[in-house]
This record gives sequence, structure tokens and C-alpha cells, in this order.
Amino acid sequence: MLEQLDSLVQKLASSAAKGKDESPQIQRETGGESSAKFETPGGINQIPDDMKQKCYIWGTRLKEDANGDTDEYEEICTLIAQGEYILMRMHLASLQAKSDIESQIVSAICLILNQKNEKRFQEQIYCLPSDIVSMALSDHPRGEFISPKTKKEFRVEAYPSFIHFIDRKKLSSHPYIFAPVCHSEHWWLWLINTTKRKCQILDPLHKKAPSDERKDINKFTGYVFSRLITYAGGKPLEKGEKEKEIKASYVKISGQKTSYDCAIYVMKWLELIETENIKNGKYEWDNWPQEEVDHYRVEYASRILFSEMNKQRDRAIRESSAIRLSKPSSVLLSPFCQINSADIETE
Repeated sequence: MLEQLDSLVQKLASSAAKGKDESPQIQRETGGESSAKFETPGGINQIPDDMKQKCYIWGTRLKEDANGDTDEYEEICTLIAQGEYILMRMHLASLQAKSDIESQIVSAICLILNQKNEKRFQEQIYCLPSDIVSMALSDHPRGEFISPKTKKEFRVEAYPSFIHFIDRKKLSSHPYIFAPVCHSEHWWLWLINTTKRKCQILDPLHKKAPSDERKDINKFTGYVFSRLITYAGGKPLEKGEKEKEIKASYVKISGQKTSYDCAIYVMKWLELIETENIKNGKYEWDNWPQEEVDHYRVEYASRILFSEMNKQRDRAIRESSAIRLSKPSSVLLSPFCQINSADIETE
């Protein structure tokens, strides 16, 4: 409003100088006009903070009807990648404060980063969506190569609903694969050098495998990655039976201060980590203040919902615009921050 008032004053002064009698009118912005602001590839960087905050509120808050039912299964985002990747409101709601983030959010960020028009992602790094790995770990929960559920070994073909979200060309051609892994609600990141067949692990909480079970899980996930690369037409990380003994060293790096921010660190590392800066198993990293880590939840909500890949992007912009920020931004991340009719602007 201050910016609009300043603009109005300037227009009035300009009109007076030209001898005009008319007073310019402040135009109310419609959803379509809001959408037009974000059409450029770099539009995400131009979104004002208050719009990001409105988007965060709209995307993460569950509504309850008169019967006590919530809208958690409402489809609010459809990313057009190799197929239609659908996110429900419950997935976005996992970005609320102190919540463990759903794997679909991490996969969505992978899909968005892979489409960025940057050399890092177009030629060097492929971010592997986590869906197949997550499903494989649910079938092989302790890293057993023979699944206690299916009584079979891992096969990529057993997960047809997720295969088409993998870019086979990039998976087989890019020299680096960044692969998020989640087990028992904890996330860590694999860095795979496909040229040197070398694997490293960045864990926001651990500097080494915390248990023998984790070592087994790491061996199994290494095998899964190798099978995925082979399926895409690349070379396996190891040949023959050695493929089941793939080892990955842990990199010492500053990480999370809480029990619930691991996915935030992994998603930011996907964007920022430079593999050539890893030396002697260490990565010098200036850790983020907790307040900044908390605010990344707001950033990721707007990045996903306002992405040009989102088929429902115009709706997200329009309905986010209709929210009135009646609460200070410092409490936006509180799970007790709720929306009611007074927070929605109406005509």
C-alpha cells in the first residue's frame, strides 16, 4: 500500500505539472494480472516476500468443513515433467513448522531443478527423484537384498508408476548424480561420480554410519542406484556380484540443529553443493541460522506452487493473492497459524 501511495503521489504531481485535472485511480490487481508477473523463467526471483508468505499459507494450511473432514487429499499441484506429478495438500502441509517433510516434496524439487536452464543441471548434475528408492526401501526395510515382503530382489521394472519420472538420458549421461534417500524419517544425500564410479554420503546429522543396519541400507541403496543407471543405459557402479558391495564414504559437513530439518538441508544441498570442493572427506560449510532454515519452508512452497511446470500455477497465484496477511511473518511457520474467512479478501 505504501508503494501504491507513493506511485499515486508521483502520478498526481506529474498530472499537475501537465495541467491535467484527472486524478489517477489505483487499480485493484486481479488474479490474471498477478499471474502475468511470474511468467519469465527468472520470475521466481521476482516474487515479493509477502506473496511467498501468502502462497505458503494457502498451500500448507488444511481446512476443515462442518463435518470435521479436512481437504488433505485435494490435488493442488500438477508438475509437468516426464509425466504429470501430482501433489496433494497433505504433501504441501508437511512444510509446516517442525514437521517431517514428505518425500513427494523432495522429488518435486528434484524435478524442478532438473529443468533449470543452468549448466549445473543441464550438463553436470542430475537430481534423482526419490520415489523409486523410497519404495524400494519400504520393500527392503533393513537393506535385505531379498525383500521380506515380495521374496524377490530389487528390479526397476517393479515400479512402473515412477519410472516415467526419471530422465533416462540425463541419468546415463551426466557425470554426477545427486540422490536423496529417506529411511525412518531421516534424509541424507548420495553424491555419485559416474565417471570415477565413486560414491559419497552427506548426512545432515551423522558423520559416519550410525549403525550396522544403516551400513546394510547403504549397500542396498548403492545397488539400487547402480541398477537404475544400468536401466537408463549407463554403466553399473560395480560389475557382477561386487554391485552388492558398493561402498560410500561419509563427508564431514555442518548440518541440522533439530530432529526435523534433514530434508531442508538435503534439498538445499541439491542446489548448492560443489563436488570439487569436497577434500579429504570434508566440506567447509557456513551453516545457516535456524531462522533461515525455518524460512526455507516458505521458499519451497512458493517455488513448487509458482513453478512454470505447475499446470495449476494460475490458481495458486490467484488464490494466494486473495489471502490477507493479518499476522506478522515471524509466526507464519507456527502450526497454530490458521486461516479463517477474515483472512481472505473478497470483492
